[in-house]
Amino acid sequence: MSLSTELISKFSVVSDVFNNNATSQALSADSFIQVFKNVNTSKIELNLLEKLWASWYIYMNNDILATGLMIFILHELMYFGRCVPWMIIDHFNLFKKYKLQPDKYPSDKEQWECLKAVLKSHFLVEALPIWTFHPMCLQLGILYAVPFPSLKTIAYQVAIFFFLEDMWHYWFHRLFHYGPFYKYIHKQHHKYAAPFGLAAEYAHPVEVMALGFGTVGFPMIYSYFFRNLHLFTVCLWIVLRLFQAVDSHSGYDFPWSFNKVFPLWAGAEHHDLHHHYFIGNYASSFRWWDFTLDTESGPDAKSNREKRMRLRAEKKAKKL
Repeated sequence: MSLSTELISKFSVVSDVFNNNATSQALSADSFIQVFKNVNTSKIELNLLEKLWASWYIYMNNDILATGLMIFILHELMYFGRCVPWMIIDHFNLFKKYKLQPDKYPSDKEQWECLKAVLKSHFLVEALPIWTFHPMCLQLGILYAVPFPSLKTIAYQVAIFFFLEDMWHYWFHRLFHYGPFYKYIHKQHHKYAAPFGLAAEYAHPVEVMALGFGTVGFPMIYSYFFRNLHLFTVCLWIVLRLFQAVDSHSGYDFPWSFNKVFPLWAGAEHHDLHHHYFIGNYASSFRWWDFTLDTESGPDAKSNREKRMRLRAEKKAKKL
């Protein structure tokens, strides 16, 4: 067998998306549309997303390539798709009354420079781990066969990941504001005192990897111990985390923003203060770490801290 033939054979493996190679082989076809028609006809018990998921894996005919390409495309589409509305809003000065720093808009040049840096990071820093993700899924027991888990299972697992990532982000983000970590690593992210959506992933490669572990590392650890995590849940979690990151950098706080419904949610108002004052408000999704550990940012938080300090001093003086 020639080298080229051997390589082709390695990349032409029938998908295991049904945990049954024979089923995948029977549903395969030359086009994605035809594969979907075959799956749609023979697997009526699956919902639309499950049919699309199975069709993708069968059409690609290589689960490693299918997973890597799917996650990379998903990341790019969801990240930039979420950024585009904020870019339009900033460019045309829409919703100015909801802008947290109403006199500071990113210029087209800043948006362009940020876009180039983010794309460079995506292709040179994040792409390789994405392409090696499927083999890690197999080793860690992350499932990818259909059907998907129940909505209840997906919801509680995503909630766990939000909690754990927020904890990780708080402590590492706080570390990155210390001395040389800030000077040589985190300072890049603070180039924009008035953040905008595209700047969510504008960061030093070390920071991208360190804080990114909170997003991808905890699902891996969870699956290693519990063995009941599905790749679809991981994908959904990544999308929600991307939306959270972009929105928290948007620079806008609306009456309908999620932090108005769920007060423990951080949102753009929380993170905008961090960029404005360059300190405090280190958590990503929730407010409890900054509140509990007294690292809230902004003039109101500073005033409250000074008031508490005066009260403690007065109470101590009375005891003397």
